[in-house]
Amino acid sequence: MPPRTAQAPFRRTRTATSLVALGALLATSLTALAAAPASAAETLLSQGRPATASSTEGPAFPASAAVDGDAGTRWASQWADGQWLQVDLGRTAAVSRIVLDWEAAHATAYDLQLSDDGTTWRTVRSVTGSDGGTDEVAVSGTGRHVRLKGVTRSGGYGLSLWEFKVYGEEGGAPPPGGAVRVTGGQGNWQLTVGGQPYTVKGVTWGPSVADAGRYMPDVKALGANTVRTWGTDASTRTLLDAAAAQGIRVMNGFWLQPGGGPGSGGCANYVTDTTYKTNMLNEFARWVEEYRSHPATLMWNVGNESVLGLQNCYAGAELEAQRNAYTSFVNDVARKIHSLDPDHPVTSTDAWTGAWPYYKRNAPDLDLYAMNAYGDICGVREDWEQGGYTKPYLITETGPAGEWETPKDANGVAEEPTDVQKAEGYTRAWNCVTGHRGVALGATVFHYGTEHDFGGVWFNLLPDGLKRLSYHALKKAYTGGTAGDNTPPVITNMTVTPSGSAPAGGEFTVRADVRDPDGDPVTTKVFLSGNYANGDKRLLDTPYRRNADGSLTVTAPAKLGVWKVYVQAEDGRGNAGIETKSVRVVAPPVPGTDLAQGRPTTASSFQASYGDCPCPAAHATDGDPHTRWASDWSDPQWIRVDLGSVRTFSRLQLVWDPAYARAYEVQVSDDGQNWRTIHTQTAGDGDVDTIEAGATARHVRVHMTARGTGWGYSLHTFGVHA
Repeated sequence: MPPRTAQAPFRRTRTATSLVALGALLATSLTALAAAPASAAETLLSQGRPATASSTEGPAFPASAAVDGDAGTRWASQWADGQWLQVDLGRTAAVSRIVLDWEAAHATAYDLQLSDDGTTWRTVRSVTGSDGGTDEVAVSGTGRHVRLKGVTRSGGYGLSLWEFKVYGEEGGAPPPGGAVRVTGGQGNWQLTVGGQPYTVKGVTWGPSVADAGRYMPDVKALGANTVRTWGTDASTRTLLDAAAAQGIRVMNGFWLQPGGGPGSGGCANYVTDTTYKTNMLNEFARWVEEYRSHPATLMWNVGNESVLGLQNCYAGAELEAQRNAYTSFVNDVARKIHSLDPDHPVTSTDAWTGAWPYYKRNAPDLDLYAMNAYGDICGVREDWEQGGYTKPYLITETGPAGEWETPKDANGVAEEPTDVQKAEGYTRAWNCVTGHRGVALGATVFHYGTEHDFGGVWFNLLPDGLKRLSYHALKKAYTGGTAGDNTPPVITNMTVTPSGSAPAGGEFTVRADVRDPDGDPVTTKVFLSGNYANGDKRLLDTPYRRNADGSLTVTAPAKLGVWKVYVQAEDGRGNAGIETKSVRVVAPPVPGTDLAQGRPTTASSFQASYGDCPCPAAHATDGDPHTRWASDWSDPQWIRVDLGSVRTFSRLQLVWDPAYARAYEVQVSDDGQNWRTIHTQTAGDGDVDTIEAGATARHVRVHMTARGTGWGYSLHTFGVHA
């Protein structure tokens, strides 16, 4: 997400500023000419408090002179860069404003920092382009110690301040709307906001942050009171502001490697990589300080499915060590967040209740646990009870069964639940959450997203902005009813014929019964997704022909493999029903007899063991479209078939695996020694090559000289047709 422009940190009380200085101020993203208005409750906290400095120019210029309230005394440092002045406020305070009355020896660039212990410092504002006089800087943060740290001096002298004034509220201020707490005891917990019970009725957030203002009113209308994110950065303020305007809270997420569970990348070493952990800790602390006082902040969520995801990076004893180290680091983050923000809970999400023992052992500072669970959502309660846990939990993702949980269809792909089944899945999930009273504190269901692609249609409540049955089921769960709502068309009995052998470029038939509960006229669309064929998750709008019996005739794509076929029915009222089935696109049939089938076949090389191999040459002529020949990963390679005698043929069909030939020649021979070329290809693109080239010969060879991929060459079918 693109970073937003930093808010204005300070203003000048001088009445005149040079054009050069003004230009410097406008050029930096961290300075501006207007400060936030002072809070009516803020007080001067620094006057008379103990002050120390990196150095003094002499006994007449002590650090204490900058906090004595006397505009005629000053602190002055030695004549060197890196000088600092700090004051101990005596207790933790919420600091809102710092005023610097400079003597002529001022800093042109400096950092303002806070600390809880006077040792570990965090920068709350960096200022550049200062030209002295009086700087009034708006800040946001809590701490006991406040420090000015010089970066660049204005001249050859050191730094000198008449007064160093720190304003704020002692003890810190609770967040607007009240502190968020996990209260109660074993089996009788609840989440409270400002002392009032709060059940999380939420959704995970999908639209761009820039569109938050557009979609948040609908999130509220859905009955949700919370949205969950996976990352927090400068752009988060836009989301928080839009949420607060609707009275919605945000679970601010922090991403850690290897987030996302199985299949996700990034392999931090939590045992040895202290640099990564330090950087993440500092980064998270930065955003906690930035947003802890925002009225939309509900809690902090550290990591997503990483305990499970570490299995992609490590194994055996090392995996165990990494999981312990990761959850120990999560505890370090939780402890740090609590030191900065005592008013919002901290949790950590995983996708496997087997992760909870690691958190139980290594992360005692978490306020509650969190879990992503779909088809087996009701099993979370059983696992919690059997595990003997002593903290409540949130469900941070849930919904209908995912593709990793559903049975496979005849084409070997996951069977996607119907719209009706998905709606029932959300209802069931919410009932499982609310059924675990006093332990499960609510849920943010997956997913308030608008993507209209393979995953978006499977999980999104409103792909392409169209509301599904799932949307209305969730609204009923959260609000208790949907009376008067116009609801989507319902699609049943969808079939694809033939589902297992649609010829590439040929036609197949789709049938589906469409009913609109409100009697609205319905528009039907057909989409194809090549996710399983070529990894393209997009949905391609596909023309069709409607037949007299109501069925739809669709042209199959040229790309071989399994495709998803989607029927989408729209009612013109912002709703849609979507159902999907799979179709396997195969090579089109070739008329005549395949003279090569079952005949002796040899090749320059073959893969003995890799993936689904062995892949000998004979697999290309065995008549089975699922087996294949595969070569070494080098050029050139060849495969040849002996027809047994001199035969006359009119065409060839080459059905390629994804490892195809970009350039090749088809050659024939009578004796297997002397070859003549009958076809040349220099721009092959894989899938199926039907070659209208006839000859009379006993031996036929494909001689491949340029690969289309980094692999070798691979053929499912090498057909020679009479």
